[in-house]
Amino acid sequence: MLKSVHKSDQQRHTAETAETMSDVRHEVDRIDRILVGLLEERQSFMDAAARIKGSRKAVLDRPRIEDVVSKVKAEAERQGLSPAIAEPVWRTLIDRCIAYEFESFDRLKPGLDNT
Repeated sequence: MLKSVHKSDQQRHTAETAETMSDVRHEVDRIDRILVGLLEERQSFMDAAARIKGSRKAVLDRPRIEDVVSKVKAEAERQGLSPAIAEPVWRTLIDRCIAYEFESFDRLKPGLDNT
């Protein structure tokens, strides 16, 4: 769920108009706050997946991982994000989300298929 935008989250500069490191840092901090909100929203769907999946074994889905990475790489190319950033960031994100989903599954369904 997207959170409300604070005054400090308003964009003041683009990469082309930033003139000082203070300008750059303001925008990087603003973007980081937005990313945290988006990641929290993504995490909430790991809770939903853990609730919906009937088996702990279903948490780790390697074909789905590769599907997500493939889609991200294509979108990164479309938007001009370096693949050297996109792929390792998403693989780490996916790895951490899977670990979180295992924890969520175990919390929601204690004793169910926990081997």
